[in-house]
Amino acid sequence: MIQLILRHFLRFLLLSAIQVIILNNVQLATFINPFLYVLFILSLPVNIPKLGLLPIAMLCGLTIDMFQNTPGMHASACLVVAYLRPGWLKMISPRDGYETDAEPGIRKFGFAWYITYASVLVLAHHFVLFLLEVFRFSEFFDTLIRILLSSVLTLLLIIIAQYLTVRPRSTQ
Repeated sequence: MIQLILRHFLRFLLLSAIQVIILNNVQLATFINPFLYVLFILSLPVNIPKLGLLPIAMLCGLTIDMFQNTPGMHASACLVVAYLRPGWLKMISPRDGYETDAEPGIRKFGFAWYITYASVLVLAHHFVLFLLEVFRFSEFFDTLIRILLSSVLTLLLIIIAQYLTVRPRSTQ
């Protein structure tokens, strides 16, 4: 149990550091902003209860908010992801259900399942984040394009991170 908590804490620190040090300085075509730190929330165990997930997501979002000087915007977007995640996991659950210690990932559930899982939650995160940032409907279509392009780049980075950290299956 302690090893599991430590692994998730180190993942949180690593993803937050990558976001703050590298990705916060990346803005492509003034429209595309990658937010890899969302992978932390996506990677938490399936069986974590919503009441445990919400404070973790809040802490994750507030950490990014502190470094980006965006009071509560990332925290709000992370809370939406944490709120939607259990229901979405239930909707796309495999026929046999999830193992009790399962963590969502490409290795465990396959590429198609993971893209379905991550894309909806990343889109929800970006939708809330960018609409809170603009906070007006006069730029709705520009914001929608920004949401879609940033979501695609974020998903690409998440998939790359999944393949870089996934250990190959052992042949027994």
